[in-house]
Amino acid sequence: MERAPFHQLPDDTKALASAFFVTAEDGVRLRLAHWAAQDGGLGTVLLFPGRTEYIEKYAPIAARLTAQGYDVLAIDWRGQGLSDRLQADPRPGHVREFSDYQHDVVEMVVAAEALDLPKPWHLLAHSMGGCIGLAALEGDLPVQTAVFSAPMWGINLRRAQQGIALGIAYLAGRLGRGGLAAPRSGGSATTYFLDECFHDNLLTHNVDEWARLLREAATWPDLTIGGASFDWVSKALNECARLSRIPSPQTPMLVAVGTEEKVVSVQAIRDRASRWPGGDLLEVADTRHEVMMELPPARETFIAAMLDRFATR
Repeated sequence: MERAPFHQLPDDTKALASAFFVTAEDGVRLRLAHWAAQDGGLGTVLLFPGRTEYIEKYAPIAARLTAQGYDVLAIDWRGQGLSDRLQADPRPGHVREFSDYQHDVVEMVVAAEALDLPKPWHLLAHSMGGCIGLAALEGDLPVQTAVFSAPMWGINLRRAQQGIALGIAYLAGRLGRGGLAAPRSGGSATTYFLDECFHDNLLTHNVDEWARLLREAATWPDLTIGGASFDWVSKALNECARLSRIPSPQTPMLVAVGTEEKVVSVQAIRDRASRWPGGDLLEVADTRHEVMMELPPARETFIAAMLDRFATR
């Protein structure tokens, strides 16, 4: 492990994470961060962020978890945050194969073992992290419970049908343009928080959280990425389709989705929840994509349900 930077806004008084770099078996350098529990003993939460995200974004939820007695270990997925970017243009979110993210999961588990993080371990996964997390559970990720926030088990393409999107992405790849950002893939060459206005955003009703994330994006632009590449879109759609066909794990599970969700497929979430033994679906009223960063009533509803699930024995 090699020490890595961890950023904090000047007026932020939360405890800093211990950040470090590791190298995956395919040579990609990854950044991880660990927050130690204030009073340890309850276990460890493996935090799987979503697309475009970076570790610092989750400092507030890590503070809530460490106050409850959980250690937290989070990761910058390959291609985003301070982990290695995967092509010369660092702005589009890009991956060669969606299964490559499982190399990152392996390094996260290895790091948790090396740090001797307290067990049992639990999974907390948001959006794209929920897609990676379901695949990791398929591969026997050693966690006692799993909690998902708006998992990407399907993508809300809105104006474009899946077959059309796959066809366009395939053609772009054949023309050598697979690494370019796809239209309507979540932002331009900058990043969503700098491109979108609060009034029209798809993520949160909480203007304070929006302002924090905007400040972070403006202060540390190297942490951010823009829209997804054509290759990412095609690989992600194929992975969602593959996962839709696998049996549900036996791991006790909670999945939360907002009633105003427009980023991922709500129907895919409902379908999976309905066939997950020991799985519970929480539909949170008046909530967009980022339930952990929503207005307090919605956020606290989710946090209470999450802690209840982690307490499952």
